[in-house]
Amino acid sequence: MPTLGAALARISRVSRRYQSGAAERWALRDVSLEIAAGEALAIVGPSGSGKSTLMNLLGLLDRPSDGHYWLGGIDTGTLDREARATVRNRSIGFVFQGFRLLARSSALENVELPLMYRAERLSSRERHGRALAALETVGLADRSTALPSELSGGQQQRVAIARALVNRPALLLADEPTGSLDTRTGDEILRLFLALRRHGLTLVVVTHDLSVAERCDRQIALRDGRVVSSSAPRQVLPPPVDLSAARAARMKGSRQ
Repeated sequence: MPTLGAALARISRVSRRYQSGAAERWALRDVSLEIAAGEALAIVGPSGSGKSTLMNLLGLLDRPSDGHYWLGGIDTGTLDREARATVRNRSIGFVFQGFRLLARSSALENVELPLMYRAERLSSRERHGRALAALETVGLADRSTALPSELSGGQQQRVAIARALVNRPALLLADEPTGSLDTRTGDEILRLFLALRRHGLTLVVVTHDLSVAERCDRQIALRDGRVVSSSAPRQVLPPPVDLSAARAARMKGSRQ
């Protein structure tokens, strides 16, 4: 993958249209965009503006009707379904507003799940170690055996982030990642996201919340499937997150 500051992802004149009988609906129209390695990019816009469609295209969950998308120098339009799934599993992590954790599986088991779909098979011990390390990254190694119902909303989102990180992706896509959280917990989660860029991660956040978008390096605004504005990029590294302090607080009975 590209070095810090180089283009990790690039889309050129991408459009996405959907056909329903004789009717045609355009979700994206002629969108061009570059995302630099290590950047935190916010995509904003009202409902129906094309934000989720753009995220799905960036995440290789959908294909453009027109245009091209390069990820890490690969023209994704040349990939078949299996190759796209492989690139998605290796290079892209997803975090959603609703957490999407398996209710009957522990935090550790939820984080291990993406490792089951790797082309290179890992042993149970290797999966366990990788998942535990991802939980450590988000400050939840001490809650690895807990079920989602035993975790707070902020802790569940941290598990979802660990799950997205366990395959060590280059690109992390987050869809309204603080939308289900209270203000304080949402702020902690956002600080964690931004700090993860110190590990070489590139972050794209889809959000309605302008206060979230303003803390990213750059913002693009969509309306009716088109980019209507783009802010100038900032070169600001986030402060580190003291995960040991978060763990100490939990030991005293505080729940993040």
